[in-house]
Amino acid sequence: MSYKDVRIAIVISHFNTDITESLLKGAQECASKEGLEKDQLQIYWVPGAFELPIIAKKLAQSLQYDAVVCLGAVLKGETEHFDYVSSAAAHGIVQASLETNLPILFGVLTCDRSQALVRSKGERNKGFHTFKAALDMVGVCNSIESKTQNLLH
Repeated sequence: MSYKDVRIAIVISHFNTDITESLLKGAQECASKEGLEKDQLQIYWVPGAFELPIIAKKLAQSLQYDAVVCLGAVLKGETEHFDYVSSAAAHGIVQASLETNLPILFGVLTCDRSQALVRSKGERNKGFHTFKAALDMVGVCNSIESKTQNLLH
């Protein structure tokens, strides 16, 4: 599939930047590998994972993008904060996607620091795989829309 007209927004958390920057590099590597140009991507930084859903929803509502990729890292610690933030981010992202009818993908690591380091590098880079999933979803959505338009005409 050609992605020459595809525009994707990436919303990324500043919190745990050592991990999230690696996720971003993975996403950018996937974009390059799939033939996307830099101007087809827009990157938006937010304070933390809790803030990902609102910006993802605003970007989806802008009708400028074919998909939104959310990247972050909520690291398990000794308090319940992990549960609240990871749950709110996951629910908010899926709600934003369903309300806007646009693929908004969840590339937020929810694990301990050692697992996050493994999942943010190399072949297991969640940023790479989430971006690839976004491209796959754009393809599926375009196929459905094309078939729907053909039925209407």
